[in-house]
Amino acid sequence: MSALRLTHRIGRGIEVHDGDTELFRYTYMPDSPQLESPKPYFHPIRTRSGRIVSLFRPHDHVWHKGIAWSLPVVNDENFWGGPTYVRGRSYVQLSNDGAQVHAAVDAAEVCPDGGVRFAHTLDWVTESGSRLFTERRELTASVTAEDTWVLTFETAMTNISDASISIGSPTTRGRENAGYGGLFWRGPRSFTGGTLVTENGSGSGNDLRGQHHEWMAFVGEHDEVDGSALVVMLDAVENPHHPPAWFARSEEFACLNPAPFFHEELSVAPQQTVRFRYGVGVADGEEADASKLASAVRSVVARLP
Repeated sequence: MSALRLTHRIGRGIEVHDGDTELFRYTYMPDSPQLESPKPYFHPIRTRSGRIVSLFRPHDHVWHKGIAWSLPVVNDENFWGGPTYVRGRSYVQLSNDGAQVHAAVDAAEVCPDGGVRFAHTLDWVTESGSRLFTERRELTASVTAEDTWVLTFETAMTNISDASISIGSPTTRGRENAGYGGLFWRGPRSFTGGTLVTENGSGSGNDLRGQHHEWMAFVGEHDEVDGSALVVMLDAVENPHHPPAWFARSEEFACLNPAPFFHEELSVAPQQTVRFRYGVGVADGEEADASKLASAVRSVVARLP
């Protein structure tokens, strides 16, 4: 397997290359406006052959940014971006779009196995200036096969306020089947109409939304070049509310989101730390390759300390 290369753009983000291919950029200090709840994000994200599998700031939801850890309901604060769902009023633009603010880099290195590792700390700050959480976030990336690489995402969020904080979703606030929140992937425009795949079969549109699965894959077709790509997201067994309900769709746009707060809010007491761990697999491939890719992702996540 080839060794990856990490370039740290200090005060901005990192770039990870596989030979001549930039696999992804992780921007930890974005220049997003407050309305979009500034937060770190992964974009662009590419297969090993260089084909893009992410979308940045689409006109329909400008707060969608590649892959990002985004939470729309944190008490009454919004760390997703844009309007907030309010029971009985639908979506209302409030002055509550908070930001995930980078604090310090803990690690940025190439590992002995040829993968890369990046870790940093962040503060979760409301639009009014209150700090709710401190977070330590760690990322790894590694090549696992000729056409496959795997990203891992780990977060530990500590409530530093003097009261319990409830993390939820629009569904826990009254909107049916709209339980999004957590690690959210937005796919390219060309992936619209693609196929969603689980260990139990496949579907399209909104067929699988709200179902509980360990992992889910999305198969989409590229523009300009022939062929398709797979993105798999996997929820670690130790995550709260595992296996999660999924907010996933292929109609209107392509997205995947293991949504731990889809149906049930999670209360975090003062000084309590809540942890989540995910794996994301990226490969050139088709629906028949989804289970194999999910197995590769599971193996990588299982080896994490």
